[in-house]
Amino acid sequence: MRTTATGHNAEAAVASYLASNGFKILGRNWRTRWCEIDIIANNNKIIYFIEVKYRLSELHGSGFEYITSHKLNQIKFAARFWNAQNNWDGDYRIIAAEVSGLDYAIIELVEID
Repeated sequence: MRTTATGHNAEAAVASYLASNGFKILGRNWRTRWCEIDIIANNNKIIYFIEVKYRLSELHGSGFEYITSHKLNQIKFAARFWNAQNNWDGDYRIIAAEVSGLDYAIIELVEID
């Protein structure tokens, strides 16, 4: 399977999980010329920006290991950009979702900001 399709499948699994837990999905693969966000969701008047990291197995390391300080800064920039573009001055969180395996199992969701 192509890497892009695998990434979309992992993001779909996380979006489905969030939706089944009361989150409203506002967007997926939101992009501008300068930044991107995998999933944007709302729950209890809080906006969540979710970075999805997929690994086939733990043999390839944790997906969270690939969220470097540079990547975190990019995600924070993207969140601020989205907030400004959407006139959102409320509460928001940045979350990382680790997905693994051929069944796209959600291993963990953690706040990373």
